[in-house]
Amino acid sequence: MQTKILQPTEENLLMAAEMIKKGELVAFPTETVYGLGADGLNEAACKKIFAAKGRPSDKPLSLHVASLEMVEQVAKINSQARKLFAAFCPGALTIILPKNKIVPDFVTGKSSVGIRIPANDVALRLIRLSGVPIAAPSANLSGKTPPKTAQEVFENLSGRVEVILDGGQCQFGISSTIIDLTGSEPKILRHGAISEEKIWEVLR
Repeated sequence: MQTKILQPTEENLLMAAEMIKKGELVAFPTETVYGLGADGLNEAACKKIFAAKGRPSDKPLSLHVASLEMVEQVAKINSQARKLFAAFCPGALTIILPKNKIVPDFVTGKSSVGIRIPANDVALRLIRLSGVPIAAPSANLSGKTPPKTAQEVFENLSGRVEVILDGGQCQFGISSTIIDLTGSEPKILRHGAISEEKIWEVLR
């Protein structure tokens, strides 16, 4: 497989969206790091992510969506989640919620799903054109540093992904903060671009 780095023109975005719809992989920028994307409702497509990254099969995938309506398609939203989506989304926050049956068990490995609305125009356009939630862990080999540029994605995944959409350098260069809202109390699972203090201010 020959890997191409492409500018995110409308033509290239339409082509990339068709690839997602057909179950292929596309690497794309977000404001945190570059993601390796596949149709998050297609189990066979998501298995390609694990193969390309060398990712452990017991590590769940989160979903990137473009709107609150898409969130409601894949998960059950509670009042705390609505507050956080209103305050930080689009943005660098992944919220774990109980998943709906439409999300294959393989994708998350559990009854919950992590969801993020990225604050990146290329990512949002790709999701909207694809019409599906996109599963997209960082676009690097497992254990390597998450990539901040298209070239870093190429260095990791050349020959493993056909298309990399080049959106320039990522704004943050660190992964999203992850908060789990499925338990009796909210729990921060990963510290990232949004501080814990800001999150607790919203949830008070």
